[in-house]
Amino acid sequence: MPSPARRRSAISREAGTGSTPPAPLAYFAGKLATGLRDVTSDLTALDSTGYWAVVGTYEGAWTLARFDDVREAPLPAPSAPWTGPARDAWTTSLDQSAYEGAVKKIRDEIAHGEVYQVNLCRVLSAPIAPEADPLALAARLADGNPAIYAGVVDVPGARVVTASPELYLRRVGRTAISEPIKGTARTPDAFLPKDTAENVMIVDLVRNDLAQVAEIGTVEVPSLLRVEPYPGLVHLVSTVTAELVPEAGWPELIAATFPAGSISGAPKSSALRIIDELETAPRGPYCGAVGWVDADRGIGELAVGIRTFWWRDGRLCFGAGAGITWGSDPRGEWDETELKAARLLAVASGPTPARE
Repeated sequence: MPSPARRRSAISREAGTGSTPPAPLAYFAGKLATGLRDVTSDLTALDSTGYWAVVGTYEGAWTLARFDDVREAPLPAPSAPWTGPARDAWTTSLDQSAYEGAVKKIRDEIAHGEVYQVNLCRVLSAPIAPEADPLALAARLADGNPAIYAGVVDVPGARVVTASPELYLRRVGRTAISEPIKGTARTPDAFLPKDTAENVMIVDLVRNDLAQVAEIGTVEVPSLLRVEPYPGLVHLVSTVTAELVPEAGWPELIAATFPAGSISGAPKSSALRIIDELETAPRGPYCGAVGWVDADRGIGELAVGIRTFWWRDGRLCFGAGAGITWGSDPRGEWDETELKAARLLAVASGPTPARE
């Protein structure tokens, strides 16, 4: 597992410059949650009562916010137009040389039989104005990079805007569903054999994770290696389902599967060790989990925290990564992180363009 120092890291909420901080809210799947009742880090709360917004960092810090007022609504209008960092203000925790060197080290670990695949990430960040409104960034993302698991959480302890395309966990009653993404290309005909191998490897990992809390014989793969288009690129996506044992609730389900296999590696324990050795910045909500749980209805949906922005110490942060296998080319993996980051950073940088 990640080191204790990494696990203690957490995101911080930046208050606005005015005397009154922004009202806490969450927005997912066309539902606006307001009227914050309480905030906790105790995952057992997700099996209690109420509607919860959920942010989990890769390091294992959880912010769970329960709201009293949840209603169907459009994304609220921001307090002011978005003014993000300048495009050239972003810095990276691993530059190209360091990232490619880390890829080579992972290939050495693979050659020695320590691991089969590792998801290697870097964190980009830039100064952000204190008055920058997460709702304004969410509106820009909705226009420039729409995503099925898009959402906003702005509560004490977490300020996150996500355009995640990847389902970490959906729970409907006793059924658990995960849809790992592995394999990225500009067009469907540009996938490499490495992409297919990665996806199959991670599907097997997700099957094994879910089996820890599933009824025997219920873990299934109803869809494997389907091609899904996203803004600027395509992915390979698979679906894994399972029926949970009676004693397994959200804490047990998360303990068995977190962090998600698609952003860690296989075997997971070895991949987590290598990630901790090679990455130089905490991932925070990136590669964690962002979403919602309706405890009263017994349903919930948590996305993998990719294509995700978060506020930390006066900076806007964003992560990008790639899955490293024996067949990886160091320059090609760097280019994949650039591809994943380019569109999102363009959307988040600079002022909101004027509409004609």
